[in-house]
Amino acid sequence: MDLMNLAFGATGLLVFVSVLAGLYSARAGLSFLLVFLVMGMLAGEDGPGGIVFDDVKLSLWVGSAALGVILLDGGLRTRLSTFRTGLKPASWLATVGVLVTAALTGVAASLAFGLPPLLGLLAGAIVGSTDAAAVFALLKSSGLRVSERLSSTLEIESGLNDPMAVFLVLTLSAALTQPQAASVGAMLWMFGQQAVLGTVFGLLAGMAVGELLKRLPLGGAAEGLTALLLLAGGIGVFGGAGWAGGSGFLAVYLFGLVVAHRASDVVERSLAGMDGFAWLAQALMFLLLGLLVTPSRLLDNWLPMLAVALALMFVARPLAVALCLKPLRFSWHEIGFISWVGLRGAVPVVLALIPLMLAVPQARVLFDIAFVVVLASLVLQGATMVWAARLFNVNLPDAQDEPAVRVVFGDFALDPGVPVRDICGFYGLPDPGFDGDVAEWMAHKLRRPPVAGDGVDWGNAHFAVRGMEGRRVAQVGLLLYHAPGDEPAA
Repeated sequence: MDLMNLAFGATGLLVFVSVLAGLYSARAGLSFLLVFLVMGMLAGEDGPGGIVFDDVKLSLWVGSAALGVILLDGGLRTRLSTFRTGLKPASWLATVGVLVTAALTGVAASLAFGLPPLLGLLAGAIVGSTDAAAVFALLKSSGLRVSERLSSTLEIESGLNDPMAVFLVLTLSAALTQPQAASVGAMLWMFGQQAVLGTVFGLLAGMAVGELLKRLPLGGAAEGLTALLLLAGGIGVFGGAGWAGGSGFLAVYLFGLVVAHRASDVVERSLAGMDGFAWLAQALMFLLLGLLVTPSRLLDNWLPMLAVALALMFVARPLAVALCLKPLRFSWHEIGFISWVGLRGAVPVVLALIPLMLAVPQARVLFDIAFVVVLASLVLQGATMVWAARLFNVNLPDAQDEPAVRVVFGDFALDPGVPVRDICGFYGLPDPGFDGDVAEWMAHKLRRPPVAGDGVDWGNAHFAVRGMEGRRVAQVGLLLYHAPGDEPAA
């Protein structure tokens, strides 16, 4: 009994101190998640806490459940209109992008550690996907505002790329431990099964629970109860899809998305409660993973591990993003930002537990590589997200900052249906050589459908999309440059 009370007290104190430290670290631009991870390491066997923890099975179970909660929260907060905006680029990043990133990072791991090609590819697959916990948390905590196209692409990618990463890790681990049972046909069948069953479970359960929530007598005082209901439903879908052979990660994300669409009013009132569950899941997951690692062992090979992390951040991720997004007419500024904000968090560390469970050769090296990659990503990328947005010129002003809004969105509000030639003639701007309305002209100049925050420079003016109604441009802002030399080139 005393031991149980001591464990409860130590866990509560550790989470409490971690949250306090995280609040202060956020002012310095450091991620909350990094603080949880470091606190776990300090409490571990090489730290002042001296806790010896090596239960890989428990860590995998807790980490998977926590990721399910985080993906559920992300799905509940993703609007269907936003999902449609970012689905295509996110799908490419979640499939082709993960494969390219894994392959290039695998080459770097093989060169740095002298690993066989298949084992190096497994190392690349472990760190190949971005992390929903890290992306969702940092986008919320940083206060950064970017265009809907960018934010939706990043969020949906982090929600969709886990199945591909899990598939690669399981397949490569099986190929290394049971090469006679691994075949291309079996691998493709497993991937298809995970994707199809995960999608079916998520969509059907989401529609059923969404309709149920609309009919339940939920009053204003039931927000916490509704959040608990959503949590239980999401975890049930996560476990059910996994038990049936599907991807639980994909299922729970789609479940949250569909429920939020079907019962938007109910879900909106419960988001505060879900936020608490998501933060608790993140805290426990990162603390547990911090306990699991042995820092003294990381110091023995820190240089080649750091080399793998840098190869991922500066070579593999940018090349994969450019390959996937340039054909979709993303600008180089947008590609640069998405490349840099491909944060790695708990997912790589959780995936690195799978080879340990399956007794893959040199699995401990793979785990250490994943941990160093996560640390480097949270320190370098997480702390510089706002700076990167400014560097690549993709940040939008605070909605409450009226002067900044006027600068970005213009001094004049325009009807998007007005012919662009009329607008240019009225304001003395160069002839655009286009006969459609201003919204169509902006789509023509951007070479894609516009989204909120998009802008086009023309003569001594800047046109910007101020508001959207679904996929339709609802309002356009116009800023005229008055000072000589202020106007951008047409």
